[in-house]
Amino acid sequence: MIKNREKRPQFIHYPSAVTGFTLIELMISLVLGLLISAAVMQVYLINTRTITVQQSASEVQDSTIFAMQALEEHIRIANLGNPIVSINDKTNHGGVVLTKNNLGSSNKTEAKYLTASTGSTGWSGLSNIKDIGSDQLTIQYKNITPNTLYDCKGGKIDANSSDWVVERYFIRLSSSTTTELALACDAGRVDANGLVTSAFNGNGEVIVPAVDQFNVLLGTQTGVNELTYLPAKTYLELTDKPSITTVKIGVIVRSNTPLITDGDKEKFNIFGKEQILKTDSTGKKYYRRSYESTVLLRNARIMALTGVSVTS
Repeated sequence: MIKNREKRPQFIHYPSAVTGFTLIELMISLVLGLLISAAVMQVYLINTRTITVQQSASEVQDSTIFAMQALEEHIRIANLGNPIVSINDKTNHGGVVLTKNNLGSSNKTEAKYLTASTGSTGWSGLSNIKDIGSDQLTIQYKNITPNTLYDCKGGKIDANSSDWVVERYFIRLSSSTTTELALACDAGRVDANGLVTSAFNGNGEVIVPAVDQFNVLLGTQTGVNELTYLPAKTYLELTDKPSITTVKIGVIVRSNTPLITDGDKEKFNIFGKEQILKTDSTGKKYYRRSYESTVLLRNARIMALTGVSVTS
């Protein structure tokens, strides 16, 4: 027989002392954790700043490459359809509209809708630059080609249309609820006598959504090998006005995405002149770059002929 074994009570043995983290070990752990968190946050901030700079630069590049190239294409065809290639303030239907005489004998358009610069009569250009206002450029042309064209607002211009297309480029508020500026274009039509058949004195369509400055210089043929650039006001003050052959445009384009850093450049150079932002500290937290372009008017070329004497 198997004898029943006597059950003995089981005892749980505990260590003589319960061990844990000391205060110094806890402090070391916290410091190491904070250092690792700080390093992770630093990497995150650097990456975020890089992404915002790249995005802002991309926005400015898109505006300058696509929108400004479209503007250049329209300026280039100014004076198309006009048999007179010498453009000044009295040229009938001249490609650069400086006075109402350029629009036709019966035109009564106000001066504020014509090509103007700082100081021009009736003109006050919006700008985010200290002491320098933006300019306005008004051009006109006629579609004498066999193809359909479109004005800067997307309006259809029928082939061989008899109307003159007038386009006005200027700075305005991007909307009624903000203080941001944009480059806009308004387009209209006038007939051969200068009577307005479609007005070009509205708010127009935005072509570049964020622009702080828009400047224009008129290139004039002052000699056989001389080309002088003048603002519209200075040109109109000349007694003997030379023919306009080129147009130079300069803009300061701003991004739509603000930077995380303290701010970007505040000084820019357009046409060799320093321009300083007048926006507040919030407005300065955007990526900005200046852009210049010179456009030759294809339909306003002046040829200088020189005589050569032949001796026998």
